Amino acid sequence: MGFERTGADRAAFSAGAAEAPIRYTLEASDHPYLNGAWTPQHEEHTAEDMPVIGTVPTDIDGVYVRNTENPVHTPLGRYHPFDGDGMIHAISFRDGKAAYRNRFVRTKGFQAEQEAGRALWSGLAEQPSRSEKPGWGAHGGLKDSSSTDVIIHAGSILSTFYQCGEAYRLDPYTLEPLGTDDWCPPEGVSAHPKVDEKTGELLFFNYSKQAPYMHYGVVGPDNQLKHFTPIPLPGARLPHDMAFTTNWSILNDFPLFWEEELLPKGYHVARFHPEMKSRFGLIPRYGTADQIRWFEAEPTYVLHFLNAWEEGDEVVLDGYFQDNPVPKTSPDAWPAYERIMTFLDQNMLQPKLHRWRFNLKTGETKEERLDDRVLEFGVINNQVGGTPYRYAYSAVSKPGWFLFTGLVKHDLKTGDSQTVEFGPERYGSEPCFAPRIGATDEDDGYLITFVTDMNEDRSECVIYDAQKAGDGPVARIILPGRISSGTHATWSQGPTIRAARDASRPDRNAA
Repeated sequence: MGFERTGADRAAFSAGAAEAPIRYTLEASDHPYLNGAWTPQHEEHTAEDMPVIGTVPTDIDGVYVRNTENPVHTPLGRYHPFDGDGMIHAISFRDGKAAYRNRFVRTKGFQAEQEAGRALWSGLAEQPSRSEKPGWGAHGGLKDSSSTDVIIHAGSILSTFYQCGEAYRLDPYTLEPLGTDDWCPPEGVSAHPKVDEKTGELLFFNYSKQAPYMHYGVVGPDNQLKHFTPIPLPGARLPHDMAFTTNWSILNDFPLFWEEELLPKGYHVARFHPEMKSRFGLIPRYGTADQIRWFEAEPTYVLHFLNAWEEGDEVVLDGYFQDNPVPKTSPDAWPAYERIMTFLDQNMLQPKLHRWRFNLKTGETKEERLDDRVLEFGVINNQVGGTPYRYAYSAVSKPGWFLFTGLVKHDLKTGDSQTVEFGPERYGSEPCFAPRIGATDEDDGYLITFVTDMNEDRSECVIYDAQKAGDGPVARIILPGRISSGTHATWSQGPTIRAARDASRPDRNAA
């Protein structure tokens, strides 16, 4: 299925047009993740002539996109911020001009709750039995809110849910809903599928509570499924991310997972088993289960990887090794919200930038720590994904909170690093690297992020020169609404988007 939707697809999603009025029942509460920088945003905006502090660069062409969680209904029981309804924020750049839009992801669950006028599903902090309808994905009782990750593939946005869901497409410029893909497997797709910009291929995985517990697939640049295979695991697991190189895809089996004996009773209790090793599964891009090479490593849990590449007989992987995957209660946690706040506090989980080396000849794994600071949510120049790289950009977290106060640029060749702070009571999102038009160096471009300023009660799109980020922003674009803090973001080049869109329209090709 290409970028264009069929008439039936468009009719099926016509009820989700951005102009449709949205029904809200969310009530005020003292929940730490329904207030402050996490206050849900319910307004949808379209804006072009926005105030700018500084100058919007004329030498970038593309779209920065971010996913956020914004519940519209009073939750069934305890609310977890990852339960919120997905909302996509997109700001496009071309010829020194910027255009911004934000729209809810009109998932099937969102539409069902709109029709009911209330919440129908319980969330991550509740048992599935509280849900009034069957859920989606690995957990089984959750609404697929498509609110975790976002990428751009085959000319359109693809938003995904971390407990696995259908994956929803939107137009990257208008945010028009484009529905779901028919290649999506019954078990759904996990957050963090990867796009190899050199081939245009989408690499994805999913996980479930039924054998074989994981699947892996490849979708071509034409949005057609090219490969899909089971990945047998010892039991139900909780993978969150994957990585890839030119020839290999890297999956994982970490010793933090749901207790097997409690799952039949409907209890999803995740525990860390430090006596078990971490396992990394290297599979050829179009490989099958019998071709997986499993490598053991020190026990940990990894939420996010940065990059991987091939180096002689080794495959090298960089990511964020959690020193404390199951922390004690955070001293900053609010009463009645201890568990939620503790497991969202990066300073409790202690993720550190880490490197694994898997030797394909000997089967051995070597590990090294790259930085002892608490860092997470790292990004790179996507054009070097899957190959050797030099620069990484990691987010700095506020102790006690799932909020980002700045970023660190690493030069992995020299070992140098530079820290950029957003300022007091200013909280950013996952940054992205936007290459400069005609760039000749890996870091020749801009770092872009959305920043919520609690002092001014507003949000901004902040742009830094990646080579001189310490000099401060080159532009701060004042957005029409205050964005709720959320999870992931992505950048895609304008020419890449337009080429994919043109390739999917046979009438244009014929012309």
